[in-house]
Amino acid sequence: MVTGNLNRRQTLGLIGAAAATAILPIAGKARAAAKELRIGWQKNGVLALAKSQGALERRFADRGIKVTWAEFTSGPPLLEALGAGALDFGPTGDVPPLFAQAARGNLLYVGTYRGSSQGSAILVHKDSPIQSIADLKGKKLAFKRGSSAHNVTVKVLRKGGLSPSDVTQLDLAPPDAAAAFKNGSIDAWSIWDPYTAIAEADPQTRVLTTAEGIVDSWSYFLGNGDFAAENGDLIVEVIDELKKVGGTAQSNFDETVKAIASITGVPENVTKVVLSRRGADLGAVSTVPDAAVQYQQALADEFYDLKIIPRKLDISDIVWRPKAS
Repeated sequence: MVTGNLNRRQTLGLIGAAAATAILPIAGKARAAAKELRIGWQKNGVLALAKSQGALERRFADRGIKVTWAEFTSGPPLLEALGAGALDFGPTGDVPPLFAQAARGNLLYVGTYRGSSQGSAILVHKDSPIQSIADLKGKKLAFKRGSSAHNVTVKVLRKGGLSPSDVTQLDLAPPDAAAAFKNGSIDAWSIWDPYTAIAEADPQTRVLTTAEGIVDSWSYFLGNGDFAAENGDLIVEVIDELKKVGGTAQSNFDETVKAIASITGVPENVTKVVLSRRGADLGAVSTVPDAAVQYQQALADEFYDLKIIPRKLDISDIVWRPKAS
């Protein structure tokens, strides 16, 4: 049993410092035939595995391409750095790219990966009177604005006959939300794995609902626009290598649980829950399929209609496609 894992200090240790964005160098346009690949990452998934294994470093060593890494707590600050030219490549959930595109950030969708919708959830306290989604009305609900949890919140509330305006929305990054949830200053928390799995192991926490059957679990790799335009072959190789790393990880499940646990600091029993969820597949990495574009377009339209983003978006405008061989 895991208890006491949601305090602020330990959560900060789990996720790492968002301050990475403050120390990243401001860069100009990416150079053709790049000799450096600057990756933003979060402590989860196939990209974290690739980093721990040095997979990309090995792939590009004979061409003298240096791989550097900067850690982030969530997608929004990572994409801000990506659009500003301080990064070349990085992962995110479904919502952050909408805000980045609305702000005219210089970035492109270059790949996708799939997770489990069970890993995203609305959490409440064990003894909370909140027993249904409708019971969230008038309650304090925390989530990181512009993150995938924002989308989960909107769609879960809609399923319960509510709109975002029916709850008190608190924009909190995961470390702050974890602390607020632990001390009881918020009623509910919309969050993703591994936080969800950590909370499920805490007897003082109850899962009100997961996103399964409510939200599809599309996540994305994005590239800086200039970098992707000038280094398309490199992007193809990165996606290919991540697919290989993920496929091998799925075939060696027990070893992968240990590896991910060592990266995140989340106990192995909790990590196993994350990696065993229905639909979880570290090898489900690809360039951007039409289904993902359609999903993002529907999401963009919904968020515009709700006045969450300020302008209508055409997702296809920023989807990178590899050149036909």
